[in-house]
Amino acid sequence: MAVKYRLFQDNRKDSVHNGQWYARTVYGNGDVMETDDLCELIQNATTLHKADVRACVEAFLDFIRRGLLDGKRVKLDRFGTFKVGIHTSPANSVKKFNVAENIKGAHVIFSPMAHVDRSGGSTRIVKSLISGVKFREQNFYDVNPPKGKGSNENNG
Repeated sequence: MAVKYRLFQDNRKDSVHNGQWYARTVYGNGDVMETDDLCELIQNATTLHKADVRACVEAFLDFIRRGLLDGKRVKLDRFGTFKVGIHTSPANSVKKFNVAENIKGAHVIFSPMAHVDRSGGSTRIVKSLISGVKFREQNFYDVNPPKGKGSNENNG
């Protein structure tokens, strides 16, 4: 299996990269793994029943939420860390900063677990979840593919 990509040309007239080609990942309707799919896979790999797995997943998500609402970073070994970030507007002074007026919203920040790879004479950060990812050019385009480009499979 591989992550599919399509090539896109930068057509912005004011861009210094105008005319150059970039790859973007693409996902079709069937390219979704939902909670039920994960629960079934876990059921098949363990002695747990799908309903038990589903209950664990639901409790797991609830406890992550509780940790975030309690102002904690939630770190999952071999996965990554979740934390809350905030959207704010500026205040003219510390005394004029007001939570109700200046904090506009919150969002979740996810930082995937990573490790340093020093092999091959260079140093690079590798995201553990996607270590070893492979790429495959999607077979079809809305417009003609770039000349000289066919279906390629490359390692990431």
